[in-house]
Amino acid sequence: MTSSVHPGPPPRPRVLLATFQLVPDGEDGGDLLLTALAERGIDAAWAVWDDPEVDWSAADLVAVRSTWDYHRRLPEFLAWARRTASLTRVLNGPDVFTWNADKSYLVRLGELVPTVPTRTLGDATLLPVLREATAAWGTVVVKPATGAGGAGVVLADAADDPRLAGLGPAPWVVQPLVTSVRTEGEVSVFVLAGVPVLQVAKVPSGGEIRVHEHFGAPRGPSRSTPTWPPPPARPWSPRTRSAASGWTTPVSTSCATTTAGR
Repeated sequence: MTSSVHPGPPPRPRVLLATFQLVPDGEDGGDLLLTALAERGIDAAWAVWDDPEVDWSAADLVAVRSTWDYHRRLPEFLAWARRTASLTRVLNGPDVFTWNADKSYLVRLGELVPTVPTRTLGDATLLPVLREATAAWGTVVVKPATGAGGAGVVLADAADDPRLAGLGPAPWVVQPLVTSVRTEGEVSVFVLAGVPVLQVAKVPSGGEIRVHEHFGAPRGPSRSTPTWPPPPARPWSPRTRSAASGWTTPVSTSCATTTAGR
């Protein structure tokens, strides 16, 4: 008599969501993402990208979500992305991160699709390009080529505008000021597989351009705050593996969360 062995259910995909030290559980609403993934049969957990205890190879997929210190530590962040990509699949991947981290890609992008006009600036080209830009556009926005959260953004009306003394180190990009950013805000559109699936309105705060509360703007109400309590998420731990099966029972990795700016 032969006996048949019935295999158990296939293992659930395991995803690590990369974040940074100030928001170890992800940004506001990070628990909702874990819940949504769990409902779709995916075990997910937040993990700080530079935490040496995280076993990135334990994940089927790593998705960079809230690494909002990358622009201050770009070489280190890109090196981490390359190492992680050698261990497991990284969504988008280090080549895309490298390209996207330098805003000068907007110059090339503007040759293909309509964008806000963009010029690049270096130490040697700062004054001549700014003279041309302010003559053509009036008030301009000068920002670091690698930056986030409005950090280092300067408005200028002329090449000798005293506000330019606040610029950080080169390189930079310069664009005309889009005044609707200060009045109507911006809209982010999420496109998956070529299909627009979601849009989010970002409302201006305090009359400033792209200023987050972390950099001095008053904190306003969150448009994405849910009015219903989500079911508790059960994330798997990225740090523990069993010798027998390679995985341990999912456990919570919750930590205190603080607010950080983009």
